[in-house]
Amino acid sequence: MHCPPALAGLGLPATLAAALLLAASAAAAALAPSQDGQEILDPATHLAWSRCLLGQRWTGRACGGTPELLRHTEALARARALAQQSGRAWRLPRVPELQRLVRRNGQGLDPQLFPDAPADWHWSGTPSLSHEAVNPYNYGSVMRGQTASAPPESSFVNGWAVHLGDGQARDDVPRGSRLAVRLVRSTR
Repeated sequence: MHCPPALAGLGLPATLAAALLLAASAAAAALAPSQDGQEILDPATHLAWSRCLLGQRWTGRACGGTPELLRHTEALARARALAQQSGRAWRLPRVPELQRLVRRNGQGLDPQLFPDAPADWHWSGTPSLSHEAVNPYNYGSVMRGQTASAPPESSFVNGWAVHLGDGQARDDVPRGSRLAVRLVRSTR
């Protein structure tokens, strides 16, 4: 049995490498639309993804409308409101969950499952906690009343975002930035 080039460098036996490749391709094929087409179901992770971004509606063939670009707090509020309205626990996805969608085919989101999905930055629900060092000569530290004797304050000024074209993730995106939002919920 021939060992795929992508797995050859791992030193795995050819049969194990082929089995891993087969399992990975089966997992990639496991995503499927729900009966009404509005969600994409992932049985491996027990997640249901909204097929369209916030601001769009599923038309039966594509996502109609313009995606809303929201600040992080607005995205969280919209997810909570939709969860209350629908009775389903919609939320912002965590970074690895978004990256898993991108890495299934390595080329962004599958256009058959997520039509017209922008290969752009999307908000994540993963918290980003920053500890700012105190510099008594820094104007920002002085304005916040921080001194070298006071412990640094923790703040949530930035959030995590994932680029759905290449899976890159950043934890330094200002929460006031306006980004697209794709919601997810557990199917358990």
